[in-house]
Amino acid sequence: MKAISQRIIAQLMSSFTCSIWCLNVMQHFFYSDRVYIVTWNVGSAVPPDDITSLFGPNVSDGSVDMFIIGLQEVNSMINKRLKDVLFSDQWSELCMDTLSPFGYVLVASQRMQGVLLLVFSKFCHLPFLRGVQTESTRTGLGGYWGNKGGVSARMTVFGHPVCFLNCHLPAHMRNLEQRMEDFESILQQQQFEGGTATGVLDHDVVFWFGDLNFRIEDYDIHVVKCAIDSNKLPLLWERDQLNMAKNTESILEGFTEGQLNFPPTYKFDVGTHTYDTSAKKRKPAWTDRILWRLRCTGSPVPTHNAALQRGLTSWLGGATKVTQHTYRSHMGYTISDHKPVSALFSLHFPFKVDMPLVELQVNREWCKVSDATVRFTVASTYQRSSWDWVAIYKVTQNSLHSQFSPTRIFVRDPLSKLKIHFSSLSCCLKHSNCVHQFSLDRLDSDITKITRRMCGPKESTQHR
Repeated sequence: MKAISQRIIAQLMSSFTCSIWCLNVMQHFFYSDRVYIVTWNVGSAVPPDDITSLFGPNVSDGSVDMFIIGLQEVNSMINKRLKDVLFSDQWSELCMDTLSPFGYVLVASQRMQGVLLLVFSKFCHLPFLRGVQTESTRTGLGGYWGNKGGVSARMTVFGHPVCFLNCHLPAHMRNLEQRMEDFESILQQQQFEGGTATGVLDHDVVFWFGDLNFRIEDYDIHVVKCAIDSNKLPLLWERDQLNMAKNTESILEGFTEGQLNFPPTYKFDVGTHTYDTSAKKRKPAWTDRILWRLRCTGSPVPTHNAALQRGLTSWLGGATKVTQHTYRSHMGYTISDHKPVSALFSLHFPFKVDMPLVELQVNREWCKVSDATVRFTVASTYQRSSWDWVAIYKVTQNSLHSQFSPTRIFVRDPLSKLKIHFSSLSCCLKHSNCVHQFSLDRLDSDITKITRRMCGPKESTQHR
């Protein structure tokens, strides 16, 4: 009798827990994450002094959660590449300097010669961007040269796998078939470790963008320019290679693009707003594009109960949804023969995973080294590893790839107190005007705070 009563109580408690969990899920139903994507073939140009307007009129109000920048033809001459190995390249530095004052941090970057991908996020979202990985695929010269190809970054965003793919495909009107073959090769070769989303198309959402080099067929240059001048762009949409290929190429199935309500972004005389007047007289084209693709079934709701998982996933609508708010060119930039293109999206998640894997509790301000004691708890779902570590970063840093090394402390028992010891050579305590501050390396009076990143053994060092 007693055993029966215990089972009944356990079932009631389980039902109560599930009800509370469902209420929490409902509170987050259709949680929206705003993503702003920029693509620009910069034509090996030196960055301009200011690119703030490239990120939209609301860059300063924090309404965007993530900024994604895809560049093509970044200067990759041998002298520039050697310098970029030692220091961040000029374009990355400019993007970080532009976005970091508004609270955005560089989460991931991947470069393959002139193809560069940068992923920025609000600082507060960092604990919920997990499994960050990057890949690159060369397709130039039969796969031996990286002037063409694709670079990608994937991660789970609040529990949903998302992939950003920046491509530079072969040029010229005649190479349509080669463009499709290269894109298919990129999708086949880019594979990620761990999780269910091992391929690009396995992710809940894929954003595909870059200098895709699709052209306008049939019409000669005079017809194209006349249609642009008279704002008869729908006439050109019909003969756009990418629009036509979406109806015939199976590899493009599911990819969606907003309406092209802006003039073709290629090819311009550098320094002007005039289409190509050189001897070649390249025909204007929408070479610079931003598309997205949704997986038919979304990520399952996280729960250990398989039946409950299936029911809730079905009930909550399953798949992530995407809304495009803007899709435009930025005609004011003249340093390249291409104009940059941007798009603003909302990602509507049916649920979100917003419980951090590790939570730190710092009870008081650290006034001396003996105060440097931290308590922290680890989520039951977190798989511990001997590679786990805790670090101290500058609050003002603009990248997780900062050039100074954070102080690392190896974790022995995450359920007990963690005593952090500072090396006198790398971290010392400063006292100025009754405000306690830390000095990391030679960075005097940099206010710091604790943040944590837990890395598994398979992640590359750039992600730690």
